[in-house]
Amino acid sequence: MSPLAHIAALPVRAYRLVASPWVGRSCRYQPTCSAYALEALERHGAIKGSWLTLRRLARCHPWGGSGIDNVPGEDRP
Repeated sequence: MSPLAHIAALPVRAYRLVASPWVGRSCRYQPTCSAYALEALERHGAIKGSWLTLRRLARCHPWGGSGIDNVPGEDRP
């Protein structure tokens, strides 16, 4: 993960540490949005990973979809 991606991952890690226990386990997608964000930042870097994360968060609403939504790109072995 690039240094800029590490910085972009800080709010996600803070959310997982502070807010996630209060929100509960009611995510519409698998993997969860925070896990998706960390994986997108790791695979694609700060700019594209942040864009993919924002797109995913925009789809997470009551009338949005649900199910499996993996990070696009080549699958790891």
